Amino acid sequence: MGSIAKKGLQQYLLQLQQQPLRTKALTAGVLSAISDIVSQRLSGIQKLQRKRLLLKVCDLGLAKCLFMLIKTVAFPTVIVDDMLFGFAYLGPFGHFYHILLDKLFKGKKDNKTVAQKVVLEQLTSSPLNNLLFMLYYGLVIEERPWVQVKSKIKKEYPTVQYAAWTFWPVVGWINHRHVPLQFRVILQSFVAFCWGIFLNLRAKTVALTKD
Repeated sequence: MGSIAKKGLQQYLLQLQQQPLRTKALTAGVLSAISDIVSQRLSGIQKLQRKRLLLKVCDLGLAKCLFMLIKTVAFPTVIVDDMLFGFAYLGPFGHFYHILLDKLFKGKKDNKTVAQKVVLEQLTSSPLNNLLFMLYYGLVIEERPWVQVKSKIKKEYPTVQYAAWTFWPVVGWINHRHVPLQFRVILQSFVAFCWGIFLNLRAKTVALTKD
């Protein structure tokens, strides 16, 4: 068992080196699927909502959604769905965002530069990601009208973003200070696994309260 795990890790690291974008996208997608499954279970949902997992991918457009549906029928697993979600947003966004940050700050890792990176990250990608999640969850997954979604975001977004600012800067500091560039998205994906559960549970709680 230990040798299998070791070989698996070696293959993963090899793929991360040879195909960084694809590997990061797949990692983000798989963790996103697991995060959503866990949050559904914790919310008391007995039967997994495959449509909900499906909708998280459908922002790719109708053509890719049809392709995804075909793949889902052929391979009845949420991993296939969330691979496309990872390719569409999670992995690629983090991949290119960290490359951009390193170029802007010329790869420096001194405390002042790392602090600047963290501040920039928390003022750009963090608010954007949380806002997009709440918009997508309300409009697409819950299929609520814009008026309700707008009202919920106006009420809940500051709390969600404040919660993000209480711990993501620490993750960012560790990431930019101690983690090599090729592993930063991987670390963020694992932390986002827990953060995704928090956001899903919060959204579900608000929905149940309003219903």
